[in-house]
Amino acid sequence: MNPSCPYCSPKLTSSDARTLVRRCGSFRRKSDSRSVQRFHCRRCQKNFSRSTVHPAYRQKKRQFNDRLRKLLCSGVSLRRSAKLLHLSRTTVARKLIYLGEISRNELRESNLLHEKCQIVEFDDQETSEHTKCKPLSITLAVESKTRRILGFEISQFQAKGHLTKIALKKYGPRKDTRALGRKRLFETLKPLIQDNATFKSDQNPFYPGDLKKHFPRAEHIAFKGARGSVVGQGELKKIRFDPLFSLNHTCAMTRANMNRLFRRTWCTTKLPARLRDHFAIYAVYHNEMLNRGPTSAVRWASSRTSSLS
Repeated sequence: MNPSCPYCSPKLTSSDARTLVRRCGSFRRKSDSRSVQRFHCRRCQKNFSRSTVHPAYRQKKRQFNDRLRKLLCSGVSLRRSAKLLHLSRTTVARKLIYLGEISRNELRESNLLHEKCQIVEFDDQETSEHTKCKPLSITLAVESKTRRILGFEISQFQAKGHLTKIALKKYGPRKDTRALGRKRLFETLKPLIQDNATFKSDQNPFYPGDLKKHFPRAEHIAFKGARGSVVGQGELKKIRFDPLFSLNHTCAMTRANMNRLFRRTWCTTKLPARLRDHFAIYAVYHNEMLNRGPTSAVRWASSRTSSLS
């Protein structure tokens, strides 16, 4: 069946739009050597193909999309990814933005396919923007037991401890947007979580009030924080039974698989938007690849190769 014209189909019904379309040869796409069918619309006299409405339209090196996604989720930096794939750093930076936008949509759509969660764990994970004087907070929510990432938000806040005076003198006052980030996160979580769900977190004094505004019927259980262990990038705790193990284990995996979140590394985030893109890419990879069995992982990898090309 011929597809409808992407230029004039919104003005017509689906049946009329398809009858006005005829086949008009094909062409060999240079990036992946695939033969793509071309069509012609009799109404607007424009040509289009099956790849016209694809998100990777006009990409000359789309064959590297899936390989770059795997490298970014395996502790490889942007510069090293460019060197391994024989690409320019500019190309890798542009593909990071493209893959981030695609991954945010995939994360939302894939989570909607699951049943609504009953037990959720959430907390803030700290990193920095270019320097420790400009810290960032990643508010992360995961499903208990399964460790499925439900959503995240990136926020900024002021430096703490001995860096307070240094940061204020060098960079000026810095606005704290963590409350706004939690608000955005809870808004996106509403379709994914039951109204009477149970939320588990640490004893942050701001969590109960923010949670009550968006989930008034939910139960909130706060646990006292514990000392971090060297094993697990400092995210896993030195206690025998960790009530927030699913969340802390997920945070440890993000620090082990995302180069910009490593402890004591010179690879830092220059823009919070790029951290948001990178974290979205990892969240999809974490849910669909790392939290599944080997059979599901192979099936997902093959589907990702076809969807990104």
